[in-house]
Amino acid sequence: MIEVRQLSKHFGGVVAVNNVSLQIAPGSITGLIGPNGAGKTTLFNVVAGNLAPSSGHILFDGKDVTGLESHQLFHKGLLRTFQIAHEFSKLTVLENLMVVPAAQAGENLLSTWIRPGLVRRQEAIVLEKAREVLEFLNLSHLSNTIAGNLSGGQKKLLELGRTMMVLNGKAVLLDEIGAGVNRALLAEIGTAIQRLNQELGYTFCMIEHDLDFISRMCDRVIVMAEGEVLTEGTVEDIKANEEVIEAYLGTGMKHRRTAIAVEVANDAA
Repeated sequence: MIEVRQLSKHFGGVVAVNNVSLQIAPGSITGLIGPNGAGKTTLFNVVAGNLAPSSGHILFDGKDVTGLESHQLFHKGLLRTFQIAHEFSKLTVLENLMVVPAAQAGENLLSTWIRPGLVRRQEAIVLEKAREVLEFLNLSHLSNTIAGNLSGGQKKLLELGRTMMVLNGKAVLLDEIGAGVNRALLAEIGTAIQRLNQELGYTFCMIEHDLDFISRMCDRVIVMAEGEVLTEGTVEDIKANEEVIEAYLGTGMKHRRTAIAVEVANDAA
């Protein structure tokens, strides 16, 4: 679904992403982990069109989308969430969902005057879809709540819900969706992601520091360090990989490898 070929991103003399190549298979949930400063979020920003690459290519659903901006990728079905939720804080939860679908007739002032029937019909369809999304995410009881008043975890669920409002959504980049979320709500978020993957065929790639969550969600994990792909494999392979342990905790830790493999999730978080 997503293929990155020899991608680099420079900020002046700083190389944030260096010659990265990776693939995200259709219908998969793939983890992207690594220590702080590894280049994970920069990679997401380039793939999602928030930043232009310095070199390399990005393919989405078999087509070269290198250099396309985020709104263009949105229309192609490539979506993302952010580590810090970007809700419309003064709108209700329901309204936050209803603004997502593109090309609504009601966005045009002239249409509201000369085609009010079309505006009402489209709005009714969007409203029904939004209510279905809220029910799917167990947020119906918060539909009229001002989004800025939600907890951090609820805002993360709302961001996930907004990706569901895109009619042709295919793949979602999740940037630390578990950050600052309590364990009970994180379990709900994980269940929602799995249902979207299994029932609707969404492809996910998630940046996450919580290896317990990664272990639950992902069959395959990619590890970045210092702007490059260090290794990839199953969660168990990653936990036992000496290079991964040293990337997180530094050199001189080889004698503690067994203990660290068990504790790396907490240490990394």
